[in-house]
Amino acid sequence: MDEIALHGLRARGYHGVLPHERAEGQTFVVDVRLGVDTRAAAAADELARTVDYGVLAEEVTAVVAGEPCDLVETLAQRIADRCLAHPPVGWAEVTVHKPQAPIAVPFDDVTITIKRSRA
Repeated sequence: MDEIALHGLRARGYHGVLPHERAEGQTFVVDVRLGVDTRAAAAADELARTVDYGVLAEEVTAVVAGEPCDLVETLAQRIADRCLAHPPVGWAEVTVHKPQAPIAVPFDDVTITIKRSRA
């Protein structure tokens, strides 16, 4: 299985358990890795035989900007489900970064990474 990856997709979302997270929102950053057999696309040189990563980037950021949820775990699952809705995708690894998480000590980032497959 080959890999297609998108790194650093950014969108404003209103996810979190605290009222100010829902009211003010914050920027979330998403990395996606997809398992795709690209041989047919390469042999035919046809976009229709692989994943259009431009379209996928728009879909992922729409999920982030869409319906709020309490947990980044839920957000990551929604993104993975969107990725797996593309027929060529056999597996998806999604990392959601929440660099503005409400933590009282200095930190660089909070992430969750999930891996999902069709099987």
